[in-house]
Amino acid sequence: MGLLGKKTGIIFTFAGEIGIIMKESGVLNMNEFRTIELKKGIYERNNVIAQETREDLTKKNTSLLNLMSSPGAGKTTFIVETIKALRDEMSIAVMEADVDSDVDAATIAQTGTKVIQLHTGGMCHLDAEMTRQGLESLDAQNVDMIVLENIGNLLCTAGYDTGAHINVMILSVPEGDDKPLKYPPMFRAADVLIISKVDALTIFDFNMDACISRAKSLNPNIEIFPVSAKTGEGMNLWLTWLRRNVGHK
Repeated sequence: MGLLGKKTGIIFTFAGEIGIIMKESGVLNMNEFRTIELKKGIYERNNVIAQETREDLTKKNTSLLNLMSSPGAGKTTFIVETIKALRDEMSIAVMEADVDSDVDAATIAQTGTKVIQLHTGGMCHLDAEMTRQGLESLDAQNVDMIVLENIGNLLCTAGYDTGAHINVMILSVPEGDDKPLKYPPMFRAADVLIISKVDALTIFDFNMDACISRAKSLNPNIEIFPVSAKTGEGMNLWLTWLRRNVGHK
């Protein structure tokens, strides 16, 4: 509760929308209010920009891949190994998003791939406008695939359409097989689930069958690839799928 002049108000959210209940003065009584205002959903303009971005990239025959995960799941290593395997077959560019630093962009640059670093200024996700600004700065012409490495978290990144053609999430073995139960929106939003660091299966208590079953119950159409970017295990299946789907939008 806060004071706005002589008016007392409560700001609340419901289903992604923001509303304000106002009273002229005194303590707010839920049965005695002056106005209730609901603003348009915050996602409305984002979705328009996202669709415009997707259509523009489609006309250029460029696929945008949005890569999401929690911090430390292995996104950057996974991107590096994907680039190494495909750089002789297709042109690839990368947009690295972080709250701060350029560590990941520097790592990608070592592969010779065109890369830019995006700083969100504290935001925990990229939205369509941020992505569009990144694409304009990247200025990648005649590129088959642009990889967007999103901010590391399993919450708000799932809620924003970036304009990507393919949404990929990485779940690492050390995180546990129960993540589909805890973060269902992410698994529903993903086209592909990469279960990474499978070389550590003997160390961690991770039930692969249970994880896959839980993910499929949320998203029956999700493609799932258990991989180890470190050893190369499972990467060929992922690369084969990617070859088939890049350019087919």
